[in-house]
Amino acid sequence: MPAAPVPTRVALVVHPTRDVRRALDAVVRWTAERGVPLVQLAVDRDGGRSLASGGTLEPGDLVLALGGDGTVLSALRAAAPRDAPVLGIACGSLGALSAVKAEEVADALDCVWAGDWTPRSLPALAIGDGSGRPEWAANDFVVVRRRAGQVLAELSIDDELYARVAGDGLIVATALGSSAYSMAAGGPVLAAGTPAFVCTPLAMHGGSAPPLVVPADATATVVVQPGYAGFDVEIDGHDHDLQGPRFALTLHMDKLTLVTFGPAGRGLAGLRKRLLVIDSPRVLARDERGKHG
Repeated sequence: MPAAPVPTRVALVVHPTRDVRRALDAVVRWTAERGVPLVQLAVDRDGGRSLASGGTLEPGDLVLALGGDGTVLSALRAAAPRDAPVLGIACGSLGALSAVKAEEVADALDCVWAGDWTPRSLPALAIGDGSGRPEWAANDFVVVRRRAGQVLAELSIDDELYARVAGDGLIVATALGSSAYSMAAGGPVLAAGTPAFVCTPLAMHGGSAPPLVVPADATATVVVQPGYAGFDVEIDGHDHDLQGPRFALTLHMDKLTLVTFGPAGRGLAGLRKRLLVIDSPRVLARDERGKHG
């Protein structure tokens, strides 16, 4: 595998409220000592927080996310148009997408500039609403009812109708996002690297439409018929101003690049570590008995 190109600039994405001073101070020192330009990218949900000179994404950028997993997701979306790598710095507990803790940021940057890092390729959903350039989702795209009433979402795969779902809405998730909102709604978990995405109805009112696993080369089309109160669109957990009512979703398997410093695995160990997957009580009881002979 050819060596990764050395970045030419650090582009920050920051959490809107979390204390990131320790990590930020280390980044400022590191970039100043090496003459590496430092800018901050404006993204949705950063609260207008300004911690460095503003800039736009350019070729050769390393996107540095200071915060938690939500900040990393924002950074991945910001990096998508230029396929820039994203390094997640956990300012708090170490999440599933953050590579290192705040006190390790200088060492992590040294490794990236030395080419001593492992790219973790992630899929992304391209979301088209007919308005032009697509939006990108690293985790999921959701249409959800607004206030009371229901929303009707018609789901087709490659122009073949699957179901017309009346209820709270519909989730379309990548393998990464399958362990988030979709899993909470009863959808299956897709192991990392699975060439597929999943569509999961939300609180369907009657009928039968199980969560659907869709092959990576297919197009999912969602046509929304809102109730009286209308509907909202969420991308990776945040509201987005997409009007619809027709959305076309396609999966791009290696669209996003996350900086890591070890084997990524299939994402299953992380589910167990965060107790999202727990063994059967009978097995746990057996293990406990084994500890005592």
